[in-house]
Amino acid sequence: MNLKTLSVLNMLALVPSGSMLAQQQGADSSEQRPNILFILSDDHTSQAWGIYGGVLADYVKNENIKRLASEGVVLDNCFCTNSISAPSRASILTGLYSHRNGLYTLNDSLDTSIPTLATTLQQAGYHTGLVGKWHIQSQPQGFDYYSAFYDQGEYRDPVFIDSKDPWPGNRRFGEKILGFSTDLVAEKAIKWMKKQDKDTPFLMCCHFKATHEPYDFPIRMEHLYDGVTFPEPENLLDWGPETNGRSFIGQPLEELARRWKIASQDPDKWWCRYPELPFSIDGLQKTTARRAAYQKFMRDYLRCGATVDDNIGKLLKALDEMGIADNTIVVYVSDQGYFLGEHGFFDKRMFYEESARMPFVIRYPKKIPAGKRLKDLVQNIDFAPTLAEFAGVEMKDVQGRSFAENLMGNTPKDWRKEIYYRYWTNHAIRPAHFGIRSDRYKLIFYYGQNLDMTDTQDFSFTPCWDFYDLQKDPKENHNAYNDKEYAPIIKKMKEDLLRLRKEAGDTDEKYPEMQKILKEYYNK
Repeated sequence: MNLKTLSVLNMLALVPSGSMLAQQQGADSSEQRPNILFILSDDHTSQAWGIYGGVLADYVKNENIKRLASEGVVLDNCFCTNSISAPSRASILTGLYSHRNGLYTLNDSLDTSIPTLATTLQQAGYHTGLVGKWHIQSQPQGFDYYSAFYDQGEYRDPVFIDSKDPWPGNRRFGEKILGFSTDLVAEKAIKWMKKQDKDTPFLMCCHFKATHEPYDFPIRMEHLYDGVTFPEPENLLDWGPETNGRSFIGQPLEELARRWKIASQDPDKWWCRYPELPFSIDGLQKTTARRAAYQKFMRDYLRCGATVDDNIGKLLKALDEMGIADNTIVVYVSDQGYFLGEHGFFDKRMFYEESARMPFVIRYPKKIPAGKRLKDLVQNIDFAPTLAEFAGVEMKDVQGRSFAENLMGNTPKDWRKEIYYRYWTNHAIRPAHFGIRSDRYKLIFYYGQNLDMTDTQDFSFTPCWDFYDLQKDPKENHNAYNDKEYAPIIKKMKEDLLRLRKEAGDTDEKYPEMQKILKEYYNK
């Protein structure tokens, strides 16, 4: 048993028996509890939603996302606590940071004894279902029904694991269903919702694989964007740390082009199958090559995203046809953001805005206003307690906080002014780091240590800092850590960062190497 497992078990041992179970609040029992349709995509970043602005806003197909936005509330400052899929999903479910739920990296599993939104609502009498991408190694808990992808899932003819079947563990087990995954997931979700007793509220977690790499799309989308040249982000030609003074290398578009080349030569040599190959940037000048890779990337990615929007429309239509739209909370959110060529990058994982920001829209006609935007700082650990509150139950001993009142225009005076973020996976191009973000400033500490994490690599790294003034530099083009004008602000943010770490219970006390690093580098 490793230190992480012990940490989680010790934490749970301190919790009084039953204290995290759902507790009925004093709501009027005659009031009908809302259904909840929680739609989660993978890597569908805010730059590709069309409702957050950006160079692609006029190009994305987003009729149904725009409909949700016009009928609900859009969160403008929603962030994940760990920008990678499985850890973010665990925080969404549990309302806990990674160091509390024990799922730090893609190779970790979620302790099935930890209460989740699903177990909480199930215990409160909700019917609960999950379809699509689960991407957590342990078996889904708290769901009366699930039909989940094996592992990452595939775009075409995916394998589904049904709740009536034994959990497969590491075995590839399940039923292959012909069709395109995004369409199939929406169809399964609709079929399940239509079967539910209208006198009993439901939670349906509808999880798409899209828009995750390899950014595939169905045949009906293959001519969307034919002949289109997409505008480029202003920092597409950021070539490395020497460009903006950042403290990490990052993953450039050239790496994606390398993957396309391998798959073009032999699709079986890579873990996924990309659309519209062959493709190569061989022989092209450096700038031309990156621009060519960006254009293919955007064609694929936006076609993939258009398919998500298509299926959100199907889900909304089904609610209308069932006559339950007014009493159904609909959430659409991505598990984290994604780089679409900004800084020359693709992928996520970093505490830069494009990566850590979670686009989020919520509609609940009975309770929240239509066509509003919320500026408050919200995190993924807040989702579960918020939805539980709307359902008339309470999740106790979570680290997140309900923002139900915020959505209704009543932000508490003591609402958070800063957020805490930590990415635990440690690789040379993206060292492990933690940071703090306020409404204007961001401070990041790259410590670059494996600790006892899974999915890491050994490399030499000197701990260092990044600082950004998001008002003057919203694209994070200049690491201003050494700019003298910000010295007082940085000093105060370091103090606030220590406070946030203490409040979150993430102080690295069990890691002597971290204590040494913090002592040596914290004030440098």
